[in-house]
Amino acid sequence: MSILALILKEIHHRKINFALGLLAVVTAVTLFIGFFTAGKASNRETARLMLSMGYNMHIIAKNADMNQFLITGIADETMPEQYLTKLASQKRISYNHLLATLQKEISWRGLDVILTGLAPEVCPPGRKKPPMSFEIEPGSVYVGYRVAESLGLKQGDRVKIREKELTIFRCLAESGGADDIRIQCRLPDAQEILEVPGRISEIRAVDCLCFADANDLVTVLRKEIGSLLPEAQVFQAKAIAEARAGQRQMVRNLFAVIMPFTIIACGVWIGVLAIMNVRDRQQEIGIMRALGYGSGPITLLFLGKAALIGLLGAVVGFLLGTALALNFGPDVFKLTAEKMIKPEIFLLIVSLIFAPVFAAVSSFIPAMIAVVYDPAVTLREE
Repeated sequence: MSILALILKEIHHRKINFALGLLAVVTAVTLFIGFFTAGKASNRETARLMLSMGYNMHIIAKNADMNQFLITGIADETMPEQYLTKLASQKRISYNHLLATLQKEISWRGLDVILTGLAPEVCPPGRKKPPMSFEIEPGSVYVGYRVAESLGLKQGDRVKIREKELTIFRCLAESGGADDIRIQCRLPDAQEILEVPGRISEIRAVDCLCFADANDLVTVLRKEIGSLLPEAQVFQAKAIAEARAGQRQMVRNLFAVIMPFTIIACGVWIGVLAIMNVRDRQQEIGIMRALGYGSGPITLLFLGKAALIGLLGAVVGFLLGTALALNFGPDVFKLTAEKMIKPEIFLLIVSLIFAPVFAAVSSFIPAMIAVVYDPAVTLREE
């Protein structure tokens, strides 16, 4: 009788042991597939949520008063708009999401407001990302909550700021911050109102997460930008940068801890079941050795069963893990699930290779016990 036939007969005879072994492999593969399939969405979701904290890198004119900027958030000096083009044209850089702004405090209809001109957000070549800020149409204006409430403004109203007529596109909800007294328009419109064509007061950006130490990143950023814009100064909002980096690292560490623990636990589970299987089959092994079966066939008998369990567990685990990610992922990762969570066929191939190996390795020691067990001891007991 062939080894495969013996394996199938043994499985049929000891269904519970086989089912428990299969469950261990299915559990390991399901968790691996589920975590990996949803992992891309998790990383992307974390990045998107952390971006909602805002831009964490600021570039202003070198001769601007830094103390005033830190107090008011408005630079008292401007710089050429071409600075944005220079930064956006660089390929090997450590920043993204570039946004040029022009800001100034003005008096309008008896109120002190912040006029802010926004350019469309740009990204360096090959690093296109969804914009973090909204884009304002030419001739349109967004009015902050306090300004709209105080002046009785509403969407669709025509307003005149100095000599420039604009249409209110939206009255913003209350934010509890400076945005409540802000009037936002397209950058060229703000330049026309303030009579500073081709000038900007600040470039905002988001740094990359390629450095563990924020101080190292600031040094690199200042070197990169300083060589391009010698008449500008750079600083980083470290609290935001460190929060973003820390959150992403926490998610990665979570997966790094859960998966090894799960795999080790399932490996021990399979090994214990294999030891129990060897103990239950001592008489059978003794008879097989007495009939002339060598160490090789007996080893194949145990490792072959483990490999078969691994193959079946890989298929079932892939289907279950993918189903869990597809069904529960959209509820967890609301922003990125639609594009990022999808069946990964290559994971099935990986599972079909590694799951049998994993099961066989977990059963290796019990298989060796079966090989070296003296059949005479068993037969003497009988």
